[in-house]
Amino acid sequence: MLWDNMEALKLRASRIVDLTIGAMIIVAVVIGGYNYSVGPPSPQLRDAEFQVTDLTFTPAEAIVGQPVTISANVINVGEKEGNYAMNLTINDVLRETQMVQLSGNESRVVEFMVSENNEGSYSVKIGELSGVFIISDVPFPDALEIYEVTLAPFEAWVNETVEISCKARNWGDEALTYTLAYRLDDVVIDTKTIQLSAGEIIDVDPVFCSASSEGTHFVVVGGKTEPLYIVPTGKHTLKVWYGRTDWSFYLNGEDTPADYEELLDVGIYVVEAKFQFQTRSFGILEFRNWRDGELNRTRIVDLNQGYTLLSPEYELIAGDASCPSLYVWNGIRYDYFAEVSTSGYLGYLNYLEADGNPVFWKNYEWDYIKLDKSQLQPRNGYYNLKMIEVWDEIFYLDAAWLLVVDHPSDVDVYSNEGEEYLDPNLMGKIYTVSKNPLTPISAVNEKGEDVLPQISELDGVYASAHNGIYSPSWDNIELNRLELDLGNLSEAEEIKLLATAVLSYGPDEDQGEWYDQFWAQPVPNGTQPIPPPYMEVKDENGTWVRVPESRQFPCMAVTPRTIVVDLTGLFPTDDYSLRISNFWDVAFDYIGVDISSQKEVMTQRIDPAEVSLEQAFIIDAIASGNFTRYGTVTPLVFEADDKFVIGVKGDEVNFKFPANLEPPQENMERDYFLFVSCWFKEDGNPVVDFAVEPLPFYDMSCFPYGSNESYPYDEDHLKYLREYNTREIVSERPSASPWN
Repeated sequence: MLWDNMEALKLRASRIVDLTIGAMIIVAVVIGGYNYSVGPPSPQLRDAEFQVTDLTFTPAEAIVGQPVTISANVINVGEKEGNYAMNLTINDVLRETQMVQLSGNESRVVEFMVSENNEGSYSVKIGELSGVFIISDVPFPDALEIYEVTLAPFEAWVNETVEISCKARNWGDEALTYTLAYRLDDVVIDTKTIQLSAGEIIDVDPVFCSASSEGTHFVVVGGKTEPLYIVPTGKHTLKVWYGRTDWSFYLNGEDTPADYEELLDVGIYVVEAKFQFQTRSFGILEFRNWRDGELNRTRIVDLNQGYTLLSPEYELIAGDASCPSLYVWNGIRYDYFAEVSTSGYLGYLNYLEADGNPVFWKNYEWDYIKLDKSQLQPRNGYYNLKMIEVWDEIFYLDAAWLLVVDHPSDVDVYSNEGEEYLDPNLMGKIYTVSKNPLTPISAVNEKGEDVLPQISELDGVYASAHNGIYSPSWDNIELNRLELDLGNLSEAEEIKLLATAVLSYGPDEDQGEWYDQFWAQPVPNGTQPIPPPYMEVKDENGTWVRVPESRQFPCMAVTPRTIVVDLTGLFPTDDYSLRISNFWDVAFDYIGVDISSQKEVMTQRIDPAEVSLEQAFIIDAIASGNFTRYGTVTPLVFEADDKFVIGVKGDEVNFKFPANLEPPQENMERDYFLFVSCWFKEDGNPVVDFAVEPLPFYDMSCFPYGSNESYPYDEDHLKYLREYNTREIVSERPSASPWN
C-alpha cells in the first residue's frame, strides 16, 4: 500500500484530474518542420537574399601572434539558391573574401583566422556588422575568468555616463595578479589591477565611460564583449516580451503584435495585457500577473530608460498547458517551438485494484522533437535552444543532444512519440517516408461520420472526436474512434502511418467528476479510469483484434505533432482496415500512408558544448527541496544516468550545440531532432508531493514507487547531489492542505 489512509485520497478525487494529465502543453505556434505538402503548386520562388548575423571573436582579447577566429552567420532568406561574397575588413582594409553558396532558407557559419603582430585594437567589419578584438603583449591568465559583464544603462544617449561592472574568478590553485584593461571600441578607457587568491571570486570596482556618437559600440573587458547602444537623445526602446510572436497586447489602445521592440520618444505609454488567449490545443489562458508581481493588466510606463521589459504570465483555466517549454533561436530572437517530454509526467494513474488501491505508470522520460530547420539558425557558431519552465512544475532533465539526420532529398524523416508501453527497440527510431504519401480510402469516426476530407490534408482543419470523460458511466466508457481503410497494400513490404493530431483533456471540473465515479464505489481489479490508446486490425473472420501491446498507438501530445506509426507486420490478412481508439479527445489533422522502403540515413549525435541553468524570472516559491544550483551544468546532460538538472518555475536551461558541421552530401537533405530525457512533477497532484524528493530513477517500476525501491544513493550519486543540488527552496505555501 502506498498510503495508509486512502479515504483522504478519495476526498481529493475532485482534484485528481491533475494526476491524469501526463502531457498538458502550452499552445503550439505552427506545425514546424513538416516538409511534405498537399495542395496547389508553390508560387514563384523569391530570389536569393542574404543577411549576416552573429559576429564573434574567439578570443576577443589575444596576445601578439595568437590566432583569432572571426566568425559570422550568413543566411539566405530567399528561396532560390545563390552566392554571397563574405568580405572581412580589418581597420578599413579588405583582408579576405570567402564565397558562400546557399540554398533557399539555408544558413552557414563562416570563419576567418587572423593573427596580428602589433598591440592595439582592431576594428572588424563583415557585411553590416562591426566589432573589435584586442591584441596585447601580456597573456591573459588561464585561471582567470571575467564574467557577468554588465552595462548600466546598456542603452544610453551621446556622452551619457555608463557604468561597467563585472565579476572575476580565479579557478587556479595559486594567487594571481592581473591588470585588467577596459576598452570602448578601439580605445582603452581604464584599467583595474585585480588580486585574487586561489578560488576567490570578487566584484571588480566599476569603470565609467561614455560614447560620442550614435550607433552600436562595444565594451571589451577580459575577453568578453558587450554591446552599448547609443540612441538619439530623447528616445528609448520599449520592449514588451511574451516569448510568443502569435500573441498580442494593447499599446496606447492599439492592438500590437508581440514580441514588440521599438524606439520611441521618452514619455508615458499605456501597455495593457489581453485578458485571455485561446490556444491551438483548445485551452484557454487567462491573465494572472506581470512577472514583477503587478496584478493590474494595465501598466503605465514612464519610458525614461531603455528596454523596459514587461513579461505577463497567464494561467490555464480550461484545456491543456504544461511541461517545460522549448524555445529556438531563429536568427533574430527565441521563438516558442514545443513542449518537452510530454510523456514524462510523474504520478499518472494506470489502474485501480479491487480494494481501491491505485497503481501508477512509470511514464516514459524520452522525447524526440523534430525541429523546424528553417527556424534553427546558428548564433556565434552554435545552435541555441532554451528550455524554460513557465508552469508550477519541477523538472528533472537528465540528457539532451541534437540528432542530425542527413537523408535522400526525395524523402522526409520523422520519428515516433515516446511512450512506456511501446517496443523500446522502436523508440526514437528515424523513419524515412515518401514526400507523397497515400491517402486512406475512407475514414469514419465513432459517430459514423465521414472525416476523410478533414484528414486528407495538413491544413489545420481537424476531424472532431469524442472525449471519454463524457461517457455514460465508469463501466460504459465511450472511446473516440477513427476507422480507416488503408486500401490494397498487399504488395507493400513496409507500411507506415503518418499522423498529425492534437489531444485535448477537457475541463478540469469534468475530469474530476469522471474520477469521482471510481472512488465512490468498488470497481473490479484492474479497472482503468483512463485506458491508454490502442489500435485494432481485422482477423480472418473480419473481427477487430488488438495489435500487440508493444506496438500500440501512442498517446499524442496536446499540441500538433507529426509522427510515424510502424504498421509493418501487424495485418494478419489482406484486409488493411485499421481502427484507432482513444479515451481522450484526439483530433486528427492529417493521416497518410507510406509504403516506401526505409532508405539509408546518416546520423550525427551532437552533444551540447555548453549547458547552463539560469533564472528566467522570479516567482514566489511553492515547491520545496534542494534544486540544482545556477551555473554550468554541462556534465549532467551527456548521458541518462539519474543525475538530473532539477529546476522549478522561473528556471531556464540554455543549450549551445556546435553548428560547425560539414554540409550534407549531394542529393541529401538535413533535418534536426532534439532527443531529451526529462521527467516532471506538476503542482496539484494529490499523490505526489510538490517537492524535489522522492527522486525518480530509470529502474523504478512506477511513480510513486513503494518502499521496496529507492533512488540509487551510492557514493557517485551522493557526490552529484552534494555538488550540484545546493539551491535550497523552502515553500511559501500555507501549511493547510489546498485540497481540503
